[in-house]
Amino acid sequence: MASKDLQDYPADFEPETADDQELPLLEPHHRIDLRRSASNATSQVALIGSNVCPIESLDFEMIENDFIKHDWRSRGRSQILRYVLLKWTLCFLIGAIAGCVGFFNNLAVENIAGVKFVVTSNMMLANKYAWAFGVFALSNFVLTMFASVITACIAPAAAGSGIPEVKAYLNGVDAPDIFSLRTLAVKIVGSIAAVSSSLHVGKAGPMVHTGACIASILGQGGSRKYGLTCKWLRYFKNDRDRRDLVTCGAAAGVAAAFRAPVGGVLFALESVASWWRSALLWRTFFTTAIVAVVLRALIDICKSGKCGLFGKGGLIMFDVTADKITYHLVDLPPVIVLGIIGGILGSLYNFLLEKVLRIYNHINEKGIAYKLLLAAGISVLTSCCLFGLPWLASCRPCPAGLKEACPSIGRSGNFKKFQCAPDHYNDLASLFFNTNDDTIRNLFSAGTDDVFNRYSIIVFFVMSYFLGIISYGVVAPSGLFVPVILTGATYGRLVGMLMGSHSTLDHGLFAVLGSASLLGGTMRMTVSVCVIILELTNNLLLLPLVMLVLLISKSVADTSTANIYDLIVKLKGLPYLEAHVEPYMRQLTVSDVVTGPLQIFNGVEKISTIVHVLKTTGHHGFPVIDKPPFSPSRVLFGIISRAHLLVLLKKREFLNSCTLSSFEDTKHFSADDFAKRGSGKRDSIDDIELTAEEMEMFVDLHPFSNTSPYTVVETMSLAKAVILFREVGLRHLLVIPKSSDREPVVGILTRHDFMPEHILGLHPLLQRSRSKRLRFGKFAPVTLLRSCFSSYGDTL
Repeated sequence: MASKDLQDYPADFEPETADDQELPLLEPHHRIDLRRSASNATSQVALIGSNVCPIESLDFEMIENDFIKHDWRSRGRSQILRYVLLKWTLCFLIGAIAGCVGFFNNLAVENIAGVKFVVTSNMMLANKYAWAFGVFALSNFVLTMFASVITACIAPAAAGSGIPEVKAYLNGVDAPDIFSLRTLAVKIVGSIAAVSSSLHVGKAGPMVHTGACIASILGQGGSRKYGLTCKWLRYFKNDRDRRDLVTCGAAAGVAAAFRAPVGGVLFALESVASWWRSALLWRTFFTTAIVAVVLRALIDICKSGKCGLFGKGGLIMFDVTADKITYHLVDLPPVIVLGIIGGILGSLYNFLLEKVLRIYNHINEKGIAYKLLLAAGISVLTSCCLFGLPWLASCRPCPAGLKEACPSIGRSGNFKKFQCAPDHYNDLASLFFNTNDDTIRNLFSAGTDDVFNRYSIIVFFVMSYFLGIISYGVVAPSGLFVPVILTGATYGRLVGMLMGSHSTLDHGLFAVLGSASLLGGTMRMTVSVCVIILELTNNLLLLPLVMLVLLISKSVADTSTANIYDLIVKLKGLPYLEAHVEPYMRQLTVSDVVTGPLQIFNGVEKISTIVHVLKTTGHHGFPVIDKPPFSPSRVLFGIISRAHLLVLLKKREFLNSCTLSSFEDTKHFSADDFAKRGSGKRDSIDDIELTAEEMEMFVDLHPFSNTSPYTVVETMSLAKAVILFREVGLRHLLVIPKSSDREPVVGILTRHDFMPEHILGLHPLLQRSRSKRLRFGKFAPVTLLRSCFSSYGDTL
């Protein structure tokens, strides 16, 4: 509906229509029937993690009412200085905690997975191959089920990478528990278990969500439920300041995952943030710098041998490429081929992943038992592939003149003995029978052109490609970054082998460029991925080649599918507002999408009317209209939110007659009363009990109404309105009439009114005007895949 916002509805909520709102009980001036009475049937729920949850909008607008203005005027210079210092202090804490969590995650995976591989290898050395497979598969199964059970039963919002939820939040969409303390705990523990279980998932995506959780929790100032609150942090109890902190947290997550501080800033700017300014750039840069300092200090501790059995493999930094890299004009064609094939493989990866996730959604919606059964099946399949496929490879003699042990027994390394004789190694086992981080290190390593067999690389590439697709989507914290880097590195190595003497580039360098090309093809990031790759490999000489391969792969992939995170956001049903507008929006005005009826309040309103409207509608914003004797004619005074109305009802500072309140009446309120709560249960009108006498009293809404709401004339184009709505970060946009002889407000636009499903539902003829891009689906192989998946989907 026009004024219906994303609100806390139950999962089976159906939007109200004009017939079931009991509107005739209201006085005529409280309801404005618009030209269209059709409801906005756009979904108000979305997939958060693996569960369907109600969602609501955030409001990044600066609210200006008499009460808040007085509160700001009463603040002295010391309070303003405290506010600034607190912001920088919170950024410091976010960076420090995110750095510690990133280091802990990496170290835990190294030790848990390392012990698993050592025990399995020791059994294989004793020729107990069946027992070795049993221990390997059972440990993977236990770790996977542990991660899945705690996610499904404790914090479903922790499933997946969490990047789509963070991206939607920074766009203005909120959902229950996405940044709660239990989600944070499950995200950390579940990510460690899932990655240690040898599932083809990464920990970089969950680290982005983890950093955002840390930032949000710090900004909440504690918990009212447990009496742990900090009054100093009341300044940050609003959507606008929390958005800045969550942006810093997301950047800190990337910096902690890859030890890439500049890459973290650029990732937040390029991929997740919908709104940016120079002050935010400084804060995110400061936050990621703290992450880098903390990681360096902790890594130095590890180098002294205080991190357990492992801790040196995959420690966030891959110093693996040659010290001196030279390339010539003859090397550009292979790099261009890498970019083109990377774009095609990336777009196909996105296409297949979307189809697989749709199938998983059908399975997950049947209940927790099916979610766990799916996770168990993926775990067993992965264990069989990782342990069984290396038997297909032949043993190779250890190369001469190596700096590291061959075969590597009881430690991470390039040369796994597996079933081979002494002084021999299994190159396919070195790829499969390892942590993802160590496998990437092996593939990136320079001077190893003769270490891997072409057949082994092909087998690993095919399995890595498809294991990455089917592993993401299980009910456990899992990321896409590392699997894509790993698959791209394998494909890069393969291209290097095929080029042979036609290129002078090292195969390790081909692996790095392959990772960049597949990242560009799937995630469509250029600047941030380029810097992350350079910081990851610690080699600035790669810059021109990485830039070239990223530009090519992204350009090729953009002609087919959207980037992977946009696809997942859409698949989850999150009402994300894109930066661009569809062409058909220029053919419509805002009045063409306004639906009704519209609920309004008078400046001095009766309590019973407010209670009735709040109970019978799900609206979150209500225009406040003044009429005689408070104004010469009916004029728009402002807008008041549901949350502020609930505060007024709870305080019970009512008036006995329909008169304006005095300034003294507002002294019973404090700024904390109107602060935005964090995670947890929100106030509801059903929790407020009023007597019959109180229901007949009045309340003056003037001091608490936002007197400067954003308004647009009903003749404004929809394209122009959606840009304003997104750039400012609004929750409500009032539509006012062209002429003065009509009602002062004719409707309210909310996020749902800009969704294509709603607009095209009202104007189906505009479907032909939707922007169309060239798709690889026109080619026969992808057309065949589409038909197969669509026919399979019809049978579900």
